[in-house]
Amino acid sequence: MQGEFLKGLEGVFPKSFIAIYDTKKNTQKNTQKKIEQSLFDKQPDAVEKKPESLENQPMVVENQPLAVGKQPEAVLKEVFGYDEFRLLQKDIIDNVLSGHDTIAVMPTGGGKSICYQIPALLFEGLTIVISPLIALMQDQVSALKSAGVEAVFLNSTLTTEQYSASLSKIFRGKAKIVYMSPEGLNTKSKLSLFSERNLTVSCITIDEAHCVSEWGHDFRPDYLEIANIRRLFPKAVCLALTATATKQVRVDIAKNLGMNNPVELISSFNRENIYLEVKRKRDYFFQICEFLSEHKDESGIIYCMSRKNVDDLTERLKEAGFDAVNYHAGLTDSIRAKHQELFIRDKKQIMVATVAFGMGINKPNVRFVIHCDLPKSIEQYYQEIGRAGRDSLPSHALLLYSASDTQKIKYFFTEMDESERQKAENLLSQMVHYAESRTCRRKQILQYFGERYEAEKKCDGSCCDICDAGEAILEDVTIPALKFLSCVIRTKQRYGAAYVTDVLLGSKMKRILDNEHDKLSTYGIGKGIARDAWLELASVLVDEGYLIKSGEYGVLVITKKAHDAIVNKDKIMLPLFMEEKKVDTSAILDTNPLSHLKRSRVKKAPVAQSFDASDEEAAKIAVELRSWRTKTAEENNIPPYIIFGDKTINDIAAKKPRTHSALLDVFGMGEAKADKYGTAVLRIVVENLS
Repeated sequence: MQGEFLKGLEGVFPKSFIAIYDTKKNTQKNTQKKIEQSLFDKQPDAVEKKPESLENQPMVVENQPLAVGKQPEAVLKEVFGYDEFRLLQKDIIDNVLSGHDTIAVMPTGGGKSICYQIPALLFEGLTIVISPLIALMQDQVSALKSAGVEAVFLNSTLTTEQYSASLSKIFRGKAKIVYMSPEGLNTKSKLSLFSERNLTVSCITIDEAHCVSEWGHDFRPDYLEIANIRRLFPKAVCLALTATATKQVRVDIAKNLGMNNPVELISSFNRENIYLEVKRKRDYFFQICEFLSEHKDESGIIYCMSRKNVDDLTERLKEAGFDAVNYHAGLTDSIRAKHQELFIRDKKQIMVATVAFGMGINKPNVRFVIHCDLPKSIEQYYQEIGRAGRDSLPSHALLLYSASDTQKIKYFFTEMDESERQKAENLLSQMVHYAESRTCRRKQILQYFGERYEAEKKCDGSCCDICDAGEAILEDVTIPALKFLSCVIRTKQRYGAAYVTDVLLGSKMKRILDNEHDKLSTYGIGKGIARDAWLELASVLVDEGYLIKSGEYGVLVITKKAHDAIVNKDKIMLPLFMEEKKVDTSAILDTNPLSHLKRSRVKKAPVAQSFDASDEEAAKIAVELRSWRTKTAEENNIPPYIIFGDKTINDIAAKKPRTHSALLDVFGMGEAKADKYGTAVLRIVVENLS
């Protein structure tokens, strides 16, 4: 029943947490409930079952906090191996350590976890982290343990023995951080469990805090019950973390979580390491294969709108020799979990998925995200491309855009009420504008989220395809522009750009023949120019004010500016090159919609490498380290990035440390990892030096 429910949600909600929540069987949850009752219930028969070591005893602190009395910067370096904080991390940490309730809005991949993990090591008591995502709980606990920090999670993936052991660590003070889901926390047994112990809770962190607001895009009623745990520990500071939160959502977060005059800190949404690119969708499979060939041996996610497209693309990629697996809500829980595990552990390089995949995936070495279809909103697009480059290394976001995508998306709006439908269409319209616009894509995204764009910053080769194409050079496109405008008029301003283009190209499709538009003087007069060039011209004419789009189907309407240009025979200068020649569309290799734009230069996105490409020793060290990392991860049953991220491996290769102290200067190399893996790493470095 639950599987059918989740299946029904897909395609309605644009975000990706649908199929990742706790879906284990009730029998396992009942087992956990019995464990809790046997340890902590007040009933006489249960009291006799309590372990003697726990009966009526205050919390016993076996391990003192790792870092009490230290500065956050010292913990950042010694435990996590980072030299400096990112974005607003330090400000958030300082507020939490000062006891101020805090609402922090940070982009996906912005480093939210550090904001509660460092305070957790500095506080004397326990930090409770509430997260809706089992995958993220497991990932965070593995990463913390690898860094030498004791942490546990409580959810239905644990066996009876594991669950009991985790509870013991919590109440003996060994665990500094405990991860729980809002559903798991909101039970009588859990609340009793925490309230009946002499437990010191210093911090309560709520991840994905926007879920507490009905104004949020992922509202979850269970989040409303989090206030119960806050009332149990009124002295605990509260930290609410989210990647997206409007002003109204932030008001709801503060109110529904019972926060005390919280400080609001909103980080920049600029993910500078992600290169943004949009291409007109033609033969999308060829375009994807071409892209993947340029990103050989890199890990990435490909998003498709439908399950069928996911399955079809996965099979075609596998047949073409690419290492791909699929993921969507139509698969069984076990298959989804298996495919997710293969991807996270680098055993499969490419994940082809619907929006059901991604939220809570902390895999740092995702080098690219491809959208085969247009996302429903810029929020969805931004969240999904944010899964690339979490390690801050250069990454690539490619959107394959077709105007026909909009009609497919609008199909999902038909069952909405009028206000919801209008809101959804407005969001989609903004996404279409992003895809078709010829202004800096990074600037558009930042402005959408209300962030002031610093125009004095010059875009370089790591920004977007628009900036890389260079400064626009105006060209005389009077003849093709007048042809297009004339065709819009002769078709009575009742159609969109695609239909007008088909008339210009002399298409014999039934709709055109039925409308007798094959008899128009403009029919077939555009055969000398490629279809995508005409579509690009239409977009430029809209941007430059010669046309406007109206209505649900993007009908093109002539403006006064266009009327005057036609009447006065004005020259029309646009940043577009319309070459009048026959084009063999079956052999087109250039799939960039900006190929007809007149620009001064063209660059490629930078590669994710932090050492000199000519350094052969560094290249050998990096290869050997990755091979060792894969083997070690398999032996320890953890994802490879838990050991070292790509950025750490690249830094080792570049710096070539030969001593333990030199190893501690490497990015992401904390003391625990240096002690655990240092001997093997130094051996690999020395063996590959000339």
